[in-house]
Amino acid sequence: MKLRGNTLVGGTLIGIVLLTAAVATVWTPYNPLQVNLRARLKPPSELHWLGTDEFGRDVLSRIMAGAGTSVLVALLTVAFAVVVGVILGVVAGYVRGWTDRILMAVNDALLAFPGILLALGVMVVVGANKYGIVLALGLAYAPSVVRVVRGTVLSVREREYVEASRMIGNGEIYSMVRHVMPNCIAPIAVLSTSMFGWVLLSESALSFLGLGVPPPAPTWGNMLAASRPYMETATWLGIAPGLCIAFTLLGINLLGDSLRDRLDPRMAHA
Repeated sequence: MKLRGNTLVGGTLIGIVLLTAAVATVWTPYNPLQVNLRARLKPPSELHWLGTDEFGRDVLSRIMAGAGTSVLVALLTVAFAVVVGVILGVVAGYVRGWTDRILMAVNDALLAFPGILLALGVMVVVGANKYGIVLALGLAYAPSVVRVVRGTVLSVREREYVEASRMIGNGEIYSMVRHVMPNCIAPIAVLSTSMFGWVLLSESALSFLGLGVPPPAPTWGNMLAASRPYMETATWLGIAPGLCIAFTLLGINLLGDSLRDRLDPRMAHA
């Protein structure tokens, strides 16, 4: 029952976010970039369901467009971190020796930095833009993937079917791809769902600090940052993007719990 509930609620919330992001690519109630100073800071009404911002732009339209940007950044970042993490983790865990020592020394050094601090350092070098954020956050979260994948590979590489693959003449690369990497799918899937939420929150934090996707392009993070001077006079500016971030994090965490329980049935009874 708990598993079904997590899947239903989490899937519904994430489905709404993804649907909103998809719809925003072809339609929004208003142009999210159109400035109308005559309508600035209007409260929610029939014309503007979530009100307007300091430049008279429709908040609902910007929330919809921001969903596409925030989701795209999170997905690209998770994909980048997973690809880099899987390659390095499999190589480190399977090859062992000096390769493992060097890779894990660098990986542990990166893990010693808080993710957001490491991302800030990378952003200073690559600049504040959508793909700079993907690179910065991807490098910040890839070490976690490396650590998880390496641990899985170390437990799998000595099993009988991997030894049998070597004995019948299969090369090391074939054995890694065919027998070792498939065993990494379950932990990576669970980690990726959690990472999606971390990246979304980190992107919002970077945008809040002024290092995210530059305005006027909307993201939930920079909308939240722009609402700071108007928290007392136009509270709707901060409530809308804040709730979007909160519900998306709730949905992805529930889906992550559900996925973990499905892949490891023992956790369902814990």
